Amino acid sequence: MSQLNRQDALAAGYSKDVLPTQEKNRNWGIGNFFSVWMGSVHNIPNYIAIGGLFALGMSVGQVFAAILVASVIIAAMLVLNGHAGSKYGLPFAMLLRLSYGPKGAMIPGVLRGVISAIMWFGFQTYAGSQALSILIGKLWPTYLTLGGDWNLLGLTLPAMISFVLFWLFNVALIYGGMGFLGKFTNILSPLVYIVFGGMAIWAINLAGGIGPILEYTGSGVAGNKIIIFFAAVTAVIAAWAAPIVNVSDFTKLAKSTKAQAVGQTAGLVVAYLLFAIASISIIVGSEIAFGTPIWNVLDVVARFDSTFAIAISVLTLCLTTLSVNVTGNIVPAGYQLASLFPKKLTFKSGAILAAIIGILTMPWKLMESATGVFTFLNIVGGILAPVTGIMLAHYFIIAKKHIDLNALYDAKKGRYHYKNGFNVNAIVTTVIAGVVCLIGNVVPLFKPLYDMSWFVGIIVAFILYTVLQSASAKRSVLDKTPELTKENS
Repeated sequence: MSQLNRQDALAAGYSKDVLPTQEKNRNWGIGNFFSVWMGSVHNIPNYIAIGGLFALGMSVGQVFAAILVASVIIAAMLVLNGHAGSKYGLPFAMLLRLSYGPKGAMIPGVLRGVISAIMWFGFQTYAGSQALSILIGKLWPTYLTLGGDWNLLGLTLPAMISFVLFWLFNVALIYGGMGFLGKFTNILSPLVYIVFGGMAIWAINLAGGIGPILEYTGSGVAGNKIIIFFAAVTAVIAAWAAPIVNVSDFTKLAKSTKAQAVGQTAGLVVAYLLFAIASISIIVGSEIAFGTPIWNVLDVVARFDSTFAIAISVLTLCLTTLSVNVTGNIVPAGYQLASLFPKKLTFKSGAILAAIIGILTMPWKLMESATGVFTFLNIVGGILAPVTGIMLAHYFIIAKKHIDLNALYDAKKGRYHYKNGFNVNAIVTTVIAGVVCLIGNVVPLFKPLYDMSWFVGIIVAFILYTVLQSASAKRSVLDKTPELTKENS
C-alpha cells in the first residue's frame, strides 16, 4: 500500500483532518458500522416514502420486496464506495481528487458536502425540532402556548426554542467528535428496535392480527410493473444518494475492510427488515383500523394512550433525526469545507460554520413549499448518482484499487493533476449522465429514465467514464511512443 509522507502534506498546507487516518485511530469495528446508519433508516421521510408506494397501489408483498432489494443495493454501494476509505483511510473530499482532479473535485464536493448537506441539515434540524416540541408539550402542555401570537420570521416562540435546542444538540455531537458519534449510535440502536418494534405490534393489534395486513392487496398499479417496481426501489435508495457518495468519511475509521463490509451489510439489511415490518404494519394497520393510512409516524405516536410511550417514542425519533443529521449532513459538510479552505478551517470549525449557515437558510420557510424542496432534492440526486458511478469506475476499473497517496496530495503535479487540476472526462460524464437522469422531468418521453434516475445515473456514468478514461489512457500511450522510439534508437 502506498504510504503518504505526512510531514510534506502538512507543510503543503493540508490540515490533519484531511490526511489519511492513521492505523492507531482506525478503531471502528463491526458493531459501530452495524448501528451507524440506524437513524438514516428509521426516520419520518422514509415512512412517508413507503406510504407513497402504497398510494401507487402496490401490495404488501411488492412493497416488502422493494424495501429489501433496495437495502441490499444500498449496503453494496456503501461497502464498495467505502473500500478506498477502509484501505487507505482517505476522507471523501480527498478521494474525489482521484477521478476529478484537485480543482475538479470541488464541483461534486461542493454539491454534496456543502449545498446538499447544509440544505438537508436545515430540513432535518427543523423536523427534529418539531418532534422535540411534541415531546416537551406532552411533559409541559403550557410550553406550546408560550409567547401567544408572537413570531419571528415565521417561527413562534416555542418553535424557535425547540429549533435552537435541537440545533445545539447537533453542535454538541460535533464537539464530541467521531469517537463519541460511534458510541452514540451504539446506544441508539437498541432504542430503535424497541420503539419501532413496539409500534409494529401496536398497529398489528389494531388491525386485528397479522392476517388482515398480509391480505392487503392494494388497488393495483397502472403501467409497466417492472418499471414501477424499480421506481419503488429507486424511491427508497434516493435518500441514500448523498451518504453513498461520501461513505469513506466513515470507513476511513474502520479497523479493516471486512469490518465495514460485514457491519454495514448486516446493519442495513437488519435495519430495513425491521423497517419494512414496522412501516408496512403501521401504514396498512392504520388504514384497516381507522379507514385511512397514517403516513406520518408522529401522528401514530399521538394516538398512543400512555404518556410514557409517547415520550420514549418521540425521544427516539428525535435521536434518530439527530443521528442521521450528523452522519449524513454535518460530517461531510465539515470535511468538505476543511478541504476547500485547508489553511483556515478544520473539520470542527467547518462543521460549525455549516451549522450556522443551516440556520440562515431558514428551513422552516423552505419547507413551506414541498414541491420546491423535492424538485431541488431530485436535481441533487440526479447529479450525485453519476458521481458515485465515476468514483466506482475509477477506483475499481481504472486504478484497480491502487492509489498513490503522495501523488494524490500533490496538487501541482502528478498523475492525479490531470489538465490544470481538472479531469475533463469526469466533468463531462457528470453532466451527460445528470442530463440523462433528469431530462424525463421535462420531456415526457424520457419519464421512465427519471423514475429510475439513480440506476440510470450510476450505470450511464460508470460505462461512459470507463470508456472515456480508457480512451484517454490509450492516447497518452500513443503520444509517448514516438518519444520512446526516438530515445531507444
